[in-house]
Amino acid sequence: MKLEEQPIGRRPPMSLRDFLERFRPAGTPGASATGVPADRAAERAAELDPALDRLTDVQQQAAQIRAAAQETAEALRRDASREAERLVAAAREQASEVRRQAAEPLVREARQEADALRAAGDRAASVIRARAMERMPYLVDLAVADALRLAGGAQGEP
Repeated sequence: MKLEEQPIGRRPPMSLRDFLERFRPAGTPGASATGVPADRAAERAAELDPALDRLTDVQQQAAQIRAAAQETAEALRRDASREAERLVAAAREQASEVRRQAAEPLVREARQEADALRAAGDRAASVIRARAMERMPYLVDLAVADALRLAGGAQGEP
């Protein structure tokens, strides 16, 4: 609600500072008393200085703790970096053996396939040799007959 829109007779809400200002010590009623006026700044300083001094000590301790933690964190980072480098070096050393072990089942399977293909080829070659051996006498007879016929025809001519 804006100030202009507030109903008449109603005050705007008070801030905390305004509220506390109402309890501010004022002079005593009546005639002014002689004496030294109260030094509020000195009273506040006397009241707050010990707490602020302790706070300063705590801040220094916190700074020391942060510095120690930072040193510890840096040492941990260095150790972790060294460990990571060691792990990478070990992995590089083992890489060829790991590759060999990973490829071993594939190589074994490829060799088995090659052996199976070779055996199938040998069987096919055996079948062809056997068929050739079966047909060979017939083909030789045909070749000899053709050769004799050609030779006989050439002899009969004057």
